[in-house]
Amino acid sequence: MKAEVKVIISGGGTGGHIFPAIAIANGLRSIDPQIKLLFVGANGRMEMEKVPAAGFDIVGLDISGIKRSLSLSNLAFPFKLMASLLKAARIVKRFKPQVAVGVGGYASGPLLWAASRLGISTVIQEQNSYPGITNKLLAGKAQLICTGYDNMEKYFPSNKTVFTGNPVRKEMVDIAGKREEAFRFFGLENNKPVVLVIGGSQGARSINHAIMKGFAKFKESNIQVLWQCGKQFHPEALQATSTTNGIHAFDFIARMDLAYAAADLVVSRAGASTVSELCVVGKPAIMVPLPTAAEDHQTHNCLSMVSKKAAILVKDSDAAMQLVDKAIEVVTNRDLMHELATNMSKGAVTDAADKIARKVYDMALEKLNSK
Repeated sequence: MKAEVKVIISGGGTGGHIFPAIAIANGLRSIDPQIKLLFVGANGRMEMEKVPAAGFDIVGLDISGIKRSLSLSNLAFPFKLMASLLKAARIVKRFKPQVAVGVGGYASGPLLWAASRLGISTVIQEQNSYPGITNKLLAGKAQLICTGYDNMEKYFPSNKTVFTGNPVRKEMVDIAGKREEAFRFFGLENNKPVVLVIGGSQGARSINHAIMKGFAKFKESNIQVLWQCGKQFHPEALQATSTTNGIHAFDFIARMDLAYAAADLVVSRAGASTVSELCVVGKPAIMVPLPTAAEDHQTHNCLSMVSKKAAILVKDSDAAMQLVDKAIEVVTNRDLMHELATNMSKGAVTDAADKIARKVYDMALEKLNSK
């Protein structure tokens, strides 16, 4: 009887962690359709819905992060962490994987720690240009660290670190030849520039309020806006746009391929997945990093692109006063737009998921053959 290749993939919390994890899983399945895969996530987080929808099994840990503000819920963190470590160990013992992959998020730490203690090979997929504390702590025991940005050896052991790029959802970045379809889909006018505003699947408060204040300026400049404002802000945005032509508000844009195809300029947060997608589609961007992101990693991601003249930074605290004016200034400057797009495209990595999947699969085979 042929031994089964088994891999656990852990992490989640946001789409920026979940969708790369699913991309890696799909890459593994394309290598070996018989592979056994198990996801481990955090109960109550979006991975518990998105992963099964993608066709994979998932088990949840009762783990959450520490709130930065004083909160009674922080008192429960040590107990949740201990319970998660014990449950993670039981999951690993029962599933018996050859490799455990961590993509970031609350569940990633306990699972990788338990796996390494039980002699399972571990792989860290570090998406950001500045790693979090958990991945720094886990790096010493990991066999491989796949990074989304280059020059990460300053944070991790160089003999374990390999630049692979970040996995992107292929269906989101497949924009070739779709611009006319995109304009029809969103009801856009062909002769006016388009600014795509995406604050993440939940929206972004500072960006939303800045866009709301800037309706008149966009209209005066003959600029159209595709605006993903998040479910919570959507009723307010719909009411505000009902009497304003050219501003199209959505709670969530499912056809991001068409949104990217239509966009001349993108205004966004600076999560690792978003930055990677922008590189692949080659779109000029103004980034407004989320200031409360762990270790301020979004600012580091943004500055990495700014240093390559591929993006422009607007601080979250300055968004209300500067964002709309900056967007209009950039989208109407043809030379700057060309420079930003050219430099953004230089960071494109289209086969990251396949690279990571191949490395993980080869590691699993090596583990099997060593028994």
